[in-house]
Amino acid sequence: MMDIHEILTKLPHRYPFMLVDRVLELEKGKRIKAIKNVTMNEQFFQGHFPHRPVMPGVLMLEALAQAAALLSFETLGKMPDDKTVYYFAGIDGARFKRPVEPGDQLTLDVTLDRMKAGIFKFSARASVGAELAVEAELMCTMRTIA
Repeated sequence: MMDIHEILTKLPHRYPFMLVDRVLELEKGKRIKAIKNVTMNEQFFQGHFPHRPVMPGVLMLEALAQAAALLSFETLGKMPDDKTVYYFAGIDGARFKRPVEPGDQLTLDVTLDRMKAGIFKFSARASVGAELAVEAELMCTMRTIA
């Protein structure tokens, strides 16, 4: 389990781009289960869409990637620093099954499928209650920057 204070020490993201509120379960090298509480106060709802607020699909994928980053850092026993950036390397098979609206709690389930040559491959799913909202295969990598 990891609360927001610990998450803030492990991810470089900050408001309005921090999209993981709590880690419920984490098995190093295997999987992570985290949550994102979706509130009407999110900046993106001002324009997406004023008449019917819906969380953008790319931000649901970003929330999954942030959970994946937490799993990666914990698996490697590393802390992010100013010289390390965690990037998307690919997104495959993304499918959006249900809109996510203010008041929903998005449960992020990410499984590490493969880690090879600095590339991490994950199976990722986000749900609201028992309903699947999005699923995708994510590929991410960590790079040292100058």
